[in-house]
Formats: sequence, C-alpha cells, structure tokens
Amino acid sequence: MKIKKERKNIRFDIITIFPDIFDSYLNESLIRRAQKNKLIDVRVHDLRDFSLDKRKRVDDRPFGGGPGMAIKIEPIQRAVSSIKYQVSRKKVKLKTRTILFSIRGKKFDSKVAQRLVKYDRLILICGRYEGVDERVADYVADEEISMGDYVLSGGELPALILTEAVSRFLPGFLGKFESLEEIKGSYPVYTQPSVFTPSKSKKKWEVPKILLSGDHKKIEEWRKGRHF
Repeated sequence: MKIKKERKNIRFDIITIFPDIFDSYLNESLIRRAQKNKLIDVRVHDLRDFSLDKRKRVDDRPFGGGPGMAIKIEPIQRAVSSIKYQVSRKKVKLKTRTILFSIRGKKFDSKVAQRLVKYDRLILICGRYEGVDERVADYVADEEISMGDYVLSGGELPALILTEAVSRFLPGFLGKFESLEEIKGSYPVYTQPSVFTPSKSKKKWEVPKILLSGDHKKIEEWRKGRHF
C-alpha cells in the first residue's frame, strides 16, 4: 500500500446543533497536538446560528406525517454556503468536500479515509432527530457516509470518528508515520511483566517466548503470521 508522505493540513468544519459535545475530545491527546501543530484545523459551527427563526429553531415536522422532527434545509444550506464563502476568499484554490452522515450512505472504512485526506477542507453535516431534509443530500452534500450497520442518535460521533481516521494519514499526526496499521499491520503486543499471575489465581499469563528471544527476524515472522 502506497501512502504519500508530503506535508499538508486539513480543515474540518463540523455543523451540529450540539457544539459542546466536541469540546472534551478535541482538546485531548493526538487531536489536540495536531491542532496545536497546525496539521488540522477543526471548527465546530452551531447550526442554530444560521436559523432566521426568532427562537433559533432548526427543525420541523416532516411532510406526510410520522413521528419525530427533521432538520430543516434552510439553516444547513446557509451554514454550508457561509463556510464555502470563507474558503472561496482564500487566494489559493482549495479542494472542498461536503459530507452528510446518513445510514443510507457509503460505508466508511480506511479506503474512504485515504480518499478524503486528499482534500483541503471537509464540511461535515451532523443530522439529528428523524434525520435531515432530503434536499440536503440531493443538493448540498457531495456524498453521504455511514459509519456502519447500526443507528446513532446523531452525526456527532461519526464526525469525530471521521476526523481522527482521516487525520491519521497526515504525516506528523502520529509519532512515527510507520505507526500506521495500514503500513506495519496490526498484531498482538505485550509489555512487562513477562509473567503475570492475577490475584487470587494460580494460573500464569505469559508473554510468547519468541518475543523474549531477541531474534528480530523470527519476531518479525511471528508478527506477520499474527496480523489481523
């Protein structure tokens, strides 16, 4: 697998009605460091800021009846247009992709993440309630993405997952680029102690002897045989 290592950065614009959800995760660990090092720029936009309703409502009952409420087309269209206008003011041409999270979308995986890392700006639309007005998928978003065969209450967790999964392919995000599982593979790892006896147990949990041998060639062969 060939993964380009040239230096670049990506801006993620997340549109949501619950912006505070992102505070904790975005301010910890690798994501926080990547923002500090300007590898990524994550902006969270409150959809209610783009509502013209006096009460800042962004949802309404869907045509045809049925339970629940749906996110309206107008505030989403305004939010995306505002973000794209900011991008268009840049002196350089930037590749932008607008994504709507939907259970009907393309299944997200590592290949999708590698495709998206080629963009300069990713606009992520987080739905809620019974979903969003279908015109968002038809006219505003460039594509729909699903995180799997299950249903979540909104697109906020998918937005965080996509942000981290894509960011991992940016050189400098991880301590070493070779740390990518896509390069080194994924295999079992062990640490000290080499022999561990759980409390109230006589059984010993031991590290495979090959890893203690010091024979790096055999260790590499063992790891290749245990790749997930």
